[in-house]
Amino acid sequence: MYAKKSLGQHFLTGTSYVRAVADAGRAGEGDTVLEVGPGRGVLTAELLARGARVIAVEKDRELIPLLREKFETEISSSRLTLVEDDALACDPSFYKLKTQNYKLIANIPYYITGALFEKFLAGKVQPSAIVFLVQKEVAERVAHSKKESILSLSVKAFGTPKYVKTVPRGAFAPAPSVDSAILAIENISRKNFKNAAHEKQFFALLHAGFAHKRKLLVRNLEPVLGERARESLTRAGIPLKSRAEDIPLEKWLELASFL
Repeated sequence: MYAKKSLGQHFLTGTSYVRAVADAGRAGEGDTVLEVGPGRGVLTAELLARGARVIAVEKDRELIPLLREKFETEISSSRLTLVEDDALACDPSFYKLKTQNYKLIANIPYYITGALFEKFLAGKVQPSAIVFLVQKEVAERVAHSKKESILSLSVKAFGTPKYVKTVPRGAFAPAPSVDSAILAIENISRKNFKNAAHEKQFFALLHAGFAHKRKLLVRNLEPVLGERARESLTRAGIPLKSRAEDIPLEKWLELASFL
């Protein structure tokens, strides 16, 4: 079974890294794990071996027969639910995750990283934890960089990011052009938001603030806040010469509460 470039497939083959992904998610007996893009099933097998119940969502229809054959026993015993679907289009509540505390653990295509974070972090049915294999640069930007971005702030608004481990490109088949990393998001909740309106205001300000990276934050916020832009920044203790990438999460949350 060949990887499809159009689906961003890079199958993880390094056994130690498969274990590291499962370790990062603390997957074990009694856990329900949603896996996006199981591919050839190496991570699926590891999660099942640890006693987790797995719901695997695979978009590539050509992989479905392979997975059904490989996991015939686990599927018949309902330890594995194999779903042919697009993870970006599926409704987590359909898989009865709404009433369960589930984890999202996956080796994902790079090009849908941001979309998957948005769907599951900001969705109605949030996982308790997320562990993704992503581009190393993305993991560093979210967990280590002193300069913020829409992605890093969006992740931090809902949980605590942790750079777990670098995964070299040689651990995949075919090998991608860059190294990857295991990125874990823990303690996922909406505790940073007072209510749904506050959450909506936060993201509206965030997207406005990063609309033009070279502009000062106050200029980017003027289309949203109008004449209150300067006043709001001063009230939040943010220097008027600041740029969006220099502002920490707590200040964005404070700004959003002024609306």
